[in-house]
Amino acid sequence: MQNKVILITAAGQGIGAASARACAAAGARVIATDVNAGLLTALDGVPGIETRQLDVTDAGAIAALAADLPDLDGLFNCAGVVHHGSILELSDDDWAFALDLNVTAMVRMCRAFVPGLLRQADQTGSAAILNMSSMASSVKGFQNRTAYGATKAAVIGLTKAIAADFVTRNLRCNALCPGTVDTPSLQGRIAAAPDPVQAEKDFIARQPMGRLATVDDLTPTIVHLLSDGSRFVTGQAVLVDGGVTI
Repeated sequence: MQNKVILITAAGQGIGAASARACAAAGARVIATDVNAGLLTALDGVPGIETRQLDVTDAGAIAALAADLPDLDGLFNCAGVVHHGSILELSDDDWAFALDLNVTAMVRMCRAFVPGLLRQADQTGSAAILNMSSMASSVKGFQNRTAYGATKAAVIGLTKAIAADFVTRNLRCNALCPGTVDTPSLQGRIAAAPDPVQAEKDFIARQPMGRLATVDDLTPTIVHLLSDGSRFVTGQAVLVDGGVTI
């Protein structure tokens, strides 16, 4: 990834922050973005990383950032939200927010940055988009994940469509489908459960390996899919799920 320019959304914590560090360590120039500027301070001073505040639900802010940056070699759309509940607990507002952040934001980001990615692909022969999906998607259904599963399934469809459109231009697009990852987001959901201790046990129990994934379990695959090492891989929903979907 030496000297590649990689933009990552939701890079203030969790998978996004770990990915920013891993890509920078592999030699990339990383543009780490997050809606919460305070979270990005944890990346201040990390060699190879520069931070920008970005709300991926704001089309104007995305366009302004795209105009201000050089053409990208890679884009990792990591931002998303997990709604808890069946369709009976899913309000119109909950659905609209999940769809906007989990899917439409990726559409906005890709629409803004694909022209530059194509220019880079024309010059270097390789550019990549990685979209955050989940094993909870078209891959597998989970209880109380109606909005999340539906929107993450849409991410896989979006990924395959982009991959098909630009396969002859050397712009690849893949989706990452993690298992249950120990992140601040997950810990927040556990803490909000009526019985947090049991909730954590339940999350662990659905992982055949008997533990939650760490962000470091994911970053090698993320770096691979954004690098030239995966230049013959496109349109794939790549599972890193600890065996849940065996």
